[in-house]
Amino acid sequence: MSDSGDMARPSMSTLEPPLRDLPISTADSGFYNGFNTWVTITAKIIVSVLIVWAVVFPVHASETLALANETIIRQFASWYIYLVAFLIAVCLLLALVPQSGSLRMGAPGEAPEFSRFSWFSMLFGAGIGIGMLTYSTGEPLAHFQNNPDIIRALAEPASASAVPSAYEYTFLHWGLSAWATYALVGLAVGYVAYRRNLPLTIRSALAPIFGLKMSGHLGHFVDIVAVVATILGVSVTMGLGVEQFVAGLYRLGFGEWLVNDAGTASDWAIVLALALLVGASTISALSGVGRGIKWLSNLNMALSFLLLAVFLLFGAGLYALELLWSGTVDYIISLPTATLAAWQADGTPTGDALAQWQLDWSVFYWAWWIAFAPFVGMFIARISRGRTVREYVLGVILVPSLMCFIWMALAGGTAIELELAGTAGGAILAAGISDQIFATISALADPAFATILSGLIVLLLTTYLITSADSAILIVNTINGAGEDEGAGRRHIIFWGAAIALVVGSMLILGGIDAIRTVMIIGALPFSVVTALMAISIVKAIVFDVMRKRHGVETHCEDILAEAAAKSR
Repeated sequence: MSDSGDMARPSMSTLEPPLRDLPISTADSGFYNGFNTWVTITAKIIVSVLIVWAVVFPVHASETLALANETIIRQFASWYIYLVAFLIAVCLLLALVPQSGSLRMGAPGEAPEFSRFSWFSMLFGAGIGIGMLTYSTGEPLAHFQNNPDIIRALAEPASASAVPSAYEYTFLHWGLSAWATYALVGLAVGYVAYRRNLPLTIRSALAPIFGLKMSGHLGHFVDIVAVVATILGVSVTMGLGVEQFVAGLYRLGFGEWLVNDAGTASDWAIVLALALLVGASTISALSGVGRGIKWLSNLNMALSFLLLAVFLLFGAGLYALELLWSGTVDYIISLPTATLAAWQADGTPTGDALAQWQLDWSVFYWAWWIAFAPFVGMFIARISRGRTVREYVLGVILVPSLMCFIWMALAGGTAIELELAGTAGGAILAAGISDQIFATISALADPAFATILSGLIVLLLTTYLITSADSAILIVNTINGAGEDEGAGRRHIIFWGAAIALVVGSMLILGGIDAIRTVMIIGALPFSVVTALMAISIVKAIVFDVMRKRHGVETHCEDILAEAAAKSR
């Protein structure tokens, strides 16, 4: 008995090696040579229909999306909350238990493909860089004005009393919950790919439960859901990045045409920004993970440290470090309660306000992280071969979480201090979320220095946008190509680059970032079920491998051992 579908407890005499071959049909000629046509064509049709619907029937699309969002976000809020809590528990359990944590995503003794610095750089750049630039000031400032403590009259809005809770909830959204979701998906995929030689694709992660059934239509469905969720998840991030990119160019004096009467990005600015950024992303994607993405990720990290040093030296400084420490302590103490809290509207002003706040913030984030998980999880799996389960999980969860906390404390703390001291005069709070980091720089420095810093932020934002888009394109291509990311599949890179640009552009122009967020939340729901199954699947795979090791049953594929031996020569 293997771990490929039978959940019964095995005995020593019946324990067999795991499933080590998951055939996925691919075309052997023509335009789709090397691709699974069921997954590729179906995913292309779904994304294309979505684009046409938004462009041709914008009013109907907007009304339908609003109704669907209201229904889904309310009906499934508790599901998202408890699912994310479950993912955190699974990841930490697998990492901290000695028997499971010591297992390697690859052959015994196999060295990681990338250095730790490059690994951490790619984790951070492809995972969350764009959203963090937008929300590093935007989220602490938003919670500074309204959060559950303020709703319950435990703190005054926009006052010093609101700062501790503002950071507690900011760290809640950008800490373990996000990165455990990514880590779980990446571990479930990478573990079976690098130990059992299964294809590096989402469906393989469910092979320990469903076995060879994942070769057929069930597997096709899982991969289609993953592709669509990836396109929608990265579109939200790209939409935020494009709006902030345009705001930065406007601050740098590139012209009034960049913004419209409402002060947001104009249609022409969106079109040109997408053409530039997605075009560069497509070129980078053609160079592969080991070249373009690695180089850009290292550049991202260097620029990030430079910008953080500016906030540390010229911004809030000690105040920000105090926020980092106190916010982290408060977050850790409140994590079990905050992660499991599911507020329901009860007809009272306070109860209804708490429930709505959670829907607007926490539940939206959990849906965003889940929609983003096939992309980020697959990408993390792609760059994590050779690492132990413990090193992988703790590295993926703790290091990026800490980096996000540092960003939020230094950038957001500077903005809050400027407002509390009266230096900003309300200019930062009055700015749109895409413009708040630039407003902070303007209030912090003289015009010449502010221009230099704004240019640095625009450059960093550009590299993050390119890295995220080209990573997503390559991951989508890998899923469509049955786990292969080289060869004929590259010809489809242009299609997926254009698809991302069109989804982002059509939604931004017709409905703004809220429209993209709504579509993403809807798209996240089916993949949330897949994610829950992946958590069960990886636990089963690792538990069975621990038992196999104990009884001397092989847990690695011979091809993996041979490949690792060849690399070590």
